[in-house]
Amino acid sequence: MRSFTHNYYLDVPLSHRLVMAMRALGEFRGRQMLYAEQSPEVLETMRRAAMVQSAESSNRIEGILVPADRIGPLVDRKAKPRDRSEQEVAGYRDVLAAIHANHANVRLSPGLIRAWHRTMHRYTSEKGGEWKPRDNAILEVRPDGRQVVRFKPVSAVGTPKFMDGLVERFHDASAEHKADLLLLIASFILDFECIHPFMDGNGRIGRLLTLLLLYQSGYEVGRYISLERIVEESRETYYQALYKSSQGWHDGEHDLRPWWEYFLGMLTAAYREFEARVGEITSARGAKREMVRNAIKHLPVRFRFADLQRASPGVSYPTLKRALAELKKAGKLRCLGKGRDALWERIGSQGY
Repeated sequence: MRSFTHNYYLDVPLSHRLVMAMRALGEFRGRQMLYAEQSPEVLETMRRAAMVQSAESSNRIEGILVPADRIGPLVDRKAKPRDRSEQEVAGYRDVLAAIHANHANVRLSPGLIRAWHRTMHRYTSEKGGEWKPRDNAILEVRPDGRQVVRFKPVSAVGTPKFMDGLVERFHDASAEHKADLLLLIASFILDFECIHPFMDGNGRIGRLLTLLLLYQSGYEVGRYISLERIVEESRETYYQALYKSSQGWHDGEHDLRPWWEYFLGMLTAAYREFEARVGEITSARGAKREMVRNAIKHLPVRFRFADLQRASPGVSYPTLKRALAELKKAGKLRCLGKGRDALWERIGSQGY
């Protein structure tokens, strides 16, 4: 709420870098519909892969780990969760699917946020959907194992009022059209994380809110490229930006720019990857095998089948095997053993 109180966000000076990033993202948004019209079958393959990666990465950021061969079936609802970690992933999947399917008909509210938290915990024994009953803290674990308080969020008593105020002020700021929506969304997410309204799941709910608000503003790249995966890959920068912009937040003296820069940079990276991948997949036929080839490009020179499987969510076992066989026959790969644990090695540095 602090970023919106007395229109605080309007007094933050913008650098040329931020202005150029917003302009570039507007251009990306304008082009995304052209790709949707030209390559619907390719985009459907990418959409499914992004769902799998998002469910996996957003939970893995929080230390919730599920074997690679279980993620796909869980997201596709072809397997039932069999332990707490899989229950967490299944709950996240349900909220994620609802956003993909119905974002245009959803209005942001404290009730919606609590409902998402309840859904996220629906398969666990924990009751979700309630604001935190006691004060919490954002902790940092030092190399020696010590825990130190990195940030002290809003108190449990103050949380309901702060959440009501945050949502109300965000809607008011959006209606006034005095600032770019991307900056308003980023500010909302920062304030949400500083309030930290739940005992757990705040990071995951924050990333789901990011996806919803971006969709509603016309930035739909998260449908095809997992924003959560990009956050995971830049985890240190993500946490550092949150930390820098949260300092002085309680007193309304925080600097929004580090978080704004990270947020716009993350979204820019997603759009660049989106356009690059659509350009590489030149036809719908064979799209999944093209995805496998692209994944191999970004793996280490030597990799195992499990590494490729993890890097190619949504691609079946037979398709992976065929792609490896084709590349081996073409002299692009060599197999250095037998069985699924065998090492594979790229030959030469040429692309596929």
